Amino acid sequence: MVDVFEKMNDGGPIGRHVERAHGYFAFPKLEGELGSRMFFRGKEKIVWSLNNYLGLVNHPEVRKVDAEAAANWGMGNPMGSRMMSGNTTMHEDLEKIIADFVSREDAMLLNFGYQGIMSCIDALVNRHDVIVYDGEAHACIVDGVRLHIGYSYKYKHNDIEDCEKQLQRAVKMADKNGGGILLITEGVFGMSGNQGKIKEIVALKKRYNFRLLIDDAHGFGAMGATGAGADEEQGCQQGVDLYFSTFVKSMGSIGSFISGPKNIMTYLRYNVRSQIFAKSLPLIVVEGMMKRMEMLKTMPELREKLWHNVNKLQNGLRKKGFDIGSTNSPVTPVFMKGGLPEATNMVMDMRENYNIFCSVVVFPVIPKGQIIYRLIPTAAHSDEDTELTLKAFEETKKKLDAGEYKAEDIPDMADMATIGAKGEM
Repeated sequence: MVDVFEKMNDGGPIGRHVERAHGYFAFPKLEGELGSRMFFRGKEKIVWSLNNYLGLVNHPEVRKVDAEAAANWGMGNPMGSRMMSGNTTMHEDLEKIIADFVSREDAMLLNFGYQGIMSCIDALVNRHDVIVYDGEAHACIVDGVRLHIGYSYKYKHNDIEDCEKQLQRAVKMADKNGGGILLITEGVFGMSGNQGKIKEIVALKKRYNFRLLIDDAHGFGAMGATGAGADEEQGCQQGVDLYFSTFVKSMGSIGSFISGPKNIMTYLRYNVRSQIFAKSLPLIVVEGMMKRMEMLKTMPELREKLWHNVNKLQNGLRKKGFDIGSTNSPVTPVFMKGGLPEATNMVMDMRENYNIFCSVVVFPVIPKGQIIYRLIPTAAHSDEDTELTLKAFEETKKKLDAGEYKAEDIPDMADMATIGAKGEM
């Protein structure tokens, strides 16, 4: 027998670099007003790492309502879970507004996105049921599948042929166990920017008996003619049985919702354990979301500005020869070749000498030899932000290709503190 803590001494695959990376590559502190320009280590940066798609986080109208709600309600109101003592008319009104906006019969508020989708998956299936899900599903979906004590089958990302093969396997198992099938995918995949092939999956319902749940965290508010999401964009809302999204992305708030048939929402209200046994969503958040939903419905210029910036950034990157994959959403990945040292030094050069702050992904999250920058254009960005960023990418790419970022290891934190001042790379 060993001490359960013993395995934690090396920090895990990412945490083992904590002493060198903490505060810079991991757990960096962005300071100042939330927006396209913020401060990192005392210097202003153009920030492409906030999922503030519609620029609502610091919109004056939103800030005013949030402040008034805080003054009116305080952080603790209401107390208790909604089932016991934390339900209000405002919660119910917000659910009606959301359900109508996404063209569903009913909606249910949830306290958190990650916890919310996990708990909904747990409540929707039992040991007789089978889950089929996309191979690049977000960690919250994967963790929800882990809670399932029955069978689950993963299909290759956005591969409809493989999806159908896994559905065929699921049908056999569900028939054997006397259960049903729940298929889960995303509206927009947050790493690649690809939309899930929702319309094609809906078409499979003609041949297979299953229910479809989509997590549209990156699509709600940004995709579709009205911002109702990726399924609106693809013209297949009625084929999606359950539509889930968070308030953390386009809405610039916290919490989430799931929507669908009224009887299913009633079932979930009485069976989603993370809501039954947790405090109700605070009225500060609920009232603030009422204002955000009003603006989403009445201010199409927010989405127009978002897509202006998306197109300017993505078209600019493509024209300069960058590989941004097949994204068809605001999520903008930039694929490059290199290892951890190259990625480390390139990020530092970008941040310290070009004042560009964006997220980077390397092994073990993705295969060795690959680097992915992920940029999130928002309605808050300016044309100048985009132009400066394109110039920075063009110049740092030349350095990467010339081998200027090669190094044996991640620099020490002491070295990081001096690079900006010296202007060295």
